Amino acid sequence: MGEGDYDSTEFTTRREIVEGKRINESSVVMVQRMTAQDVNVAGNVHGGVIMKLIDEAAATVAIRHARANAVTASVDRLDFHHPVFAGDLVTLKASLNLVGKSSMEVGVYVKSENLITGDSMHTASAYVTLVALDKNGKPTAVPPLILETEEEMQRNREAQIRREIRLREKKAEE
Repeated sequence: MGEGDYDSTEFTTRREIVEGKRINESSVVMVQRMTAQDVNVAGNVHGGVIMKLIDEAAATVAIRHARANAVTASVDRLDFHHPVFAGDLVTLKASLNLVGKSSMEVGVYVKSENLITGDSMHTASAYVTLVALDKNGKPTAVPPLILETEEEMQRNREAQIRREIRLREKKAEE
């Protein structure tokens, strides 16, 4: 780039860091049908397959928000409620709950649907914390979160409590 030129990506990122971004700007819905290669010997989809999908959905949200690479720092909770089977359609809904300086908490809701019967169940939920990284692999600032609804504000308050607990636990481990 010559003098006076600017990288539009960097310009957008700087503007977003000042102004913030809405939750719906980075939220995702991902859908995948489970196949025989996804199941264990009991006939259920491996929990690890669901965990990988959760991590991918959370990372997609974080990267869209930060417009930078993001890596998983922790999974606060991962609760499995119902098994998933080959042939089921798995839908993951993921969105930001909390944004720190470089970290982001993403909530992921997983639903499975039996495509033959149409029955669907809440399969799993997780809270994933990711950290945005710059081109050198160092934590980088992310845009603040613009909270618009009472539900978003409530999820943000709950995420702040989880963050405080994580920080206390981390300090106790040191």
